[in-house]
Amino acid sequence: MLNDYPSKSASVGPGLYIHVPFCRTKCNYCGFYSKPIAEYDAGAVVCAMIAEMERHESLESIKTIYIGGGSPSSLTQEHLLHLVNRAKLLCPAVEEFTVEINPGHINKALLSKLRSAGVNRLSIGAQSFIQRELDLLGRGHTVACIHKAVRQSRAAGFDNISLDLIFAVPGSDLNSWKHNLQAAIELTADHISTYNLTYEDNTPLSRDLAAGVIRSVDEDTDRAMYELAIDELTGADIIQYEISNFARKGFECKHNLNYWANGSYVGIGPGATSYLPGARSTNLTDFTRYCEMVRCGASTLEESETHNSLERACETAVLNLRRRCGIDLAEFRTRTGFNAMQLFAESIRKYQELGLIEKTGGRIFLTRQALGIADSILCDFALV
Repeated sequence: MLNDYPSKSASVGPGLYIHVPFCRTKCNYCGFYSKPIAEYDAGAVVCAMIAEMERHESLESIKTIYIGGGSPSSLTQEHLLHLVNRAKLLCPAVEEFTVEINPGHINKALLSKLRSAGVNRLSIGAQSFIQRELDLLGRGHTVACIHKAVRQSRAAGFDNISLDLIFAVPGSDLNSWKHNLQAAIELTADHISTYNLTYEDNTPLSRDLAAGVIRSVDEDTDRAMYELAIDELTGADIIQYEISNFARKGFECKHNLNYWANGSYVGIGPGATSYLPGARSTNLTDFTRYCEMVRCGASTLEESETHNSLERACETAVLNLRRRCGIDLAEFRTRTGFNAMQLFAESIRKYQELGLIEKTGGRIFLTRQALGIADSILCDFALV
């Protein structure tokens, strides 16, 4: 059933994403771009990131800031606060300011300083409330650390806390996954993101899987875990508003709502991606080259691509359909110039007949039955 979230995402952005490309240790499943912080001069990279940010002229209109990674909390307190303070100063109109934190990296003093600096939302990488699963994932923190992080965050004045959870961890079942969901609910999380474990190439977990050291959870159980998340979280009034994201009313992540609306955002830091109307670009990942380009005032871009109007419309449709509210047909036409019902007529007809897409109230959206296989459906909207 379609939830009652409005399509307010259209007016949220633009956003600023700051990519901290460091971790203290790499998790066993992680395929994201990051490097061990002990092997690099993190202070020099942070200074370059701030310099890159300062040369942007469009930051005064930024509505959301998201500092992710990597692991922002792997930075020293001095470096992280320097980054936060400059971002806040350069973005006076910001409404939502999120920082990702690892439960094992923070303390009361840092949390209080982040809150005082203007950060008003935390995304905590809990991943599991079962120690065996945390150890297998290589998280490096304990279950007790998660509880402590949430407790200290509330004490520091944070009233908008998100928890990340991973399901389909080898050795898990529906009972263990339900335990994880209930633990997050009992911590009164305002927002919960749930992701099924994927085996990225060249990660320790993918190598263990290939060697037969671990076994992946079967597809039926994986799907059942996803369905259980929807039921358990909805029952606790934590409503699904995107394929992998759930929130209490009013606590949807504004930064990501802008992303799913295909709104514009600026990316700062090595490997960060920016999207401005019609153009997507990615920064250099090599730290030395990145810092040198910033220092001499040259472009930090490694690649850039321009999309034509049809490509932008398809991209917008795919992102919109990730939201439970789906595509607002009037908004889509205003933003892209295309009639979605005509542009995607064949795909819409096919999936309506299969009960996977519904049209009502000026919207088209995925039905619950479609959510677990959304990627295969969205492929048909990526190209027409």
